[in-house]
Amino acid sequence: MPIMTIKDVQKLQTAINEAGLDYDVELENGNISIMGPSDIVSSEIGILFSRVLANWVYPRRLGRVFDSAGGFILPDSNLTAPDVSFVRAARLRQSPRYFGELVPDLVVEIKSQSDRISTLKKKIINFINLGAVVGILIDPDEETVTVYRSQGEPVVFQNNDILTLPELLPGWELPISELWPPVFTEEEIES
Repeated sequence: MPIMTIKDVQKLQTAINEAGLDYDVELENGNISIMGPSDIVSSEIGILFSRVLANWVYPRRLGRVFDSAGGFILPDSNLTAPDVSFVRAARLRQSPRYFGELVPDLVVEIKSQSDRISTLKKKIINFINLGAVVGILIDPDEETVTVYRSQGEPVVFQNNDILTLPELLPGWELPISELWPPVFTEEEIES
């Protein structure tokens, strides 16, 4: 199979979109990966994380927050889209109407029902090796959040913990328990 390029990805993504299909395309080492829609638990966690992050970032004009549709061309020529990402304002003063051609400062991957932790971990470590400051792996099945940095071992957070990222977002806090989709009580749904 021939090595694929960013232009091939763009052509394929255009064809998929024109067909009315909802699939995202990534390029890794010349190979194209097609990802279908995520399960709704992973999607909801992505929205919850993005909301808390964006509510801190935008009023302070600290940078930009992207969802899973925001693609980045990395220095290794791969094209990928983390589930959630953040780029500091100093590194991206204005978003281009194209893929970001840089490594995000923060990348977040959320395990969906069909994902393998080992694959997501490898993806995050690649981001760190290419220059991301922090990588986060959220596992809804275990209700854990693992934080990767270029220095030190990964740190695992659980429900009683509070996630902070002082090297990127001084003062920002996210209680891990607030990441999981709520279960509504009878009283709540009857109101």
